[in-house]
Amino acid sequence: MHYVILRDDDTNALTPVECLEQLYRPFFDRGLPVNLAVIPNVRSNTISTDGALEKFLFAKRADTPPELSIGGNAGLVGYLHENPGFNVLQHGYDHSLFEFGSDRLTNIANRLDQGTKVLSAAGFREPQTFVAPYDRFSRVSLNEVAKRFSVISAGWFELRRLPFAWWPQYAIKKMRKQSHWKVGQTHLLTHPGCLLSYQRPYATMLESIRKQVESQCLTVLVTHWWEYFRDDKPDTAMLEILHATAEWLAGNPNVRVISFDDLARCGDNLWR
Repeated sequence: MHYVILRDDDTNALTPVECLEQLYRPFFDRGLPVNLAVIPNVRSNTISTDGALEKFLFAKRADTPPELSIGGNAGLVGYLHENPGFNVLQHGYDHSLFEFGSDRLTNIANRLDQGTKVLSAAGFREPQTFVAPYDRFSRVSLNEVAKRFSVISAGWFELRRLPFAWWPQYAIKKMRKQSHWKVGQTHLLTHPGCLLSYQRPYATMLESIRKQVESQCLTVLVTHWWEYFRDDKPDTAMLEILHATAEWLAGNPNVRVISFDDLARCGDNLWR
């Protein structure tokens, strides 16, 4: 059996409900869970690594405040609660640039705890999975995240940023050429890059996903909701690829789509 976890990043208080509905209704109609990495308290002036305003803020207006709690968008929160197919993850705190690349213990701990409180205040279960903005961790932040979460989902883990106590497990992972590993009770999952992205060739995107899924026991498929709605209009070709992916995942008897919470409950036997 091949297991798949679909992770969509950057849902925040400015995310239009209709975007998520258009993207994921075909998944829910097929009983497939979707994991949303939600920014608890997004900064509306967040700058990306290229120096431009983050594209997940395209709904920002002139009167938008500098910070917005996810709980401040009652329509979005209600929609997420009405659709239990969404599994909410914690995506940083405010998504400021490299916010978890810091070595300041108090700052890191406060961001983690306040982020969880914001999500809980909006009525969501305490998240078990953490996603760092830009995949940037420090040794301090990784250690603090592992104390609080059952799963850390990232693109990669660098030896120089790992707590020293984790080095033996990391060496074993490298020797075994494993994509996923475990430290204590925390699962550390990597993904093969954003296979569902407008920066990938559309003609071969679905085939790349098929090959990746069939090559591993567990694949984390990462995408970003805002990539499907660029230039003030939906990218219909990319939407079709996403929905074709849902059809293939649901129709393949050798593939099972799960949530991060399923992994936390079932343990590492899903990928070893």
